[in-house]
Amino acid sequence: MMEEAELCFPQLLNTSCRRPQPPHSEALLVYILLFFISVLTAALNLLLIISISHFRQLHSPTNLILLSLAVSDFFVGLLVIPVEILMTGTCWVLGDLMCALYFLLPYTLISASVGSMVLISIDRYVAICDPLRYPTRVTVRVVTAAVCLCWLCSVVYSVAIMYDHLKQPGRYNPCHGECVVNVAGDVDLAVAFVIPIAIITVLYMKVFAVAVSQARAMRSHTAAITVGYSMTLMVRRSELKAARTLGVLVAVFLICYSPYYCLSMSGGNILVGSSTEAFISFVMYFNSCLNPLLYALFYPWFRKAVRLIVTLQILQPGSCEANVL
Repeated sequence: MMEEAELCFPQLLNTSCRRPQPPHSEALLVYILLFFISVLTAALNLLLIISISHFRQLHSPTNLILLSLAVSDFFVGLLVIPVEILMTGTCWVLGDLMCALYFLLPYTLISASVGSMVLISIDRYVAICDPLRYPTRVTVRVVTAAVCLCWLCSVVYSVAIMYDHLKQPGRYNPCHGECVVNVAGDVDLAVAFVIPIAIITVLYMKVFAVAVSQARAMRSHTAAITVGYSMTLMVRRSELKAARTLGVLVAVFLICYSPYYCLSMSGGNILVGSSTEAFISFVMYFNSCLNPLLYALFYPWFRKAVRLIVTLQILQPGSCEANVL
């Protein structure tokens, strides 16, 4: 007979889950690594949030989308990864309703991240393919409305996909002490991956087609150009560089998110909370740590802003007007 000490809830002898075994040395190292990634993710994205919010030079439409992405990545590092670590090594003691409510958070954050990637692609498409009308079509007000709509749709989608679990919490929990939910993998695959990725791919194919043609045009006119045309070339080069940088961001996003949705394609429904799902979820969440590292690698303004934040120079009067570009 199972010892009561091995149960999550000894008073529920016949319906309690077995308590997870203490982690071995190798598993403990993995937990420590994941905890480090969680702290690093939250810290780096918080620096990015402060940078874009504080310095007025960074209040551009593109950076507002990056701010939205940083907010979702920050909460992934602050809340989602630590809870996922605890769920793999301890019993779930918060009850079935809190289990269903908790999973609203990662689904909302992931959906918002995917939506932000789509907005980035749209932003680059307009900037490269219609540069003359970009300043009037893509304004701070328009992007702010788009970001708010993105988050609203993410919340609505998460509630819709978790509706059955919110209405009947714990319906898929095999015993007391576990937190698993069964999500319609084909619906999630289509809405949160296939459709957005199709949009991103089509837009970036057009962006790079135009970028190649513009690069050829620039090389053919570098011998003798007017001052006005020189300024146009500088603007185009900066937009092309931004497109390449954000293209890397989108590519890394696809690499991190593909394993999760490939599993969804192979199996139909995903038992969220299982060990396999937990592993590929950590791969997906790792994208939230990579994003600010990519900003630090490609964006000098982010490195300058971090230096001002870490040295507390942002506390000085007028620091928001500092030149970070």
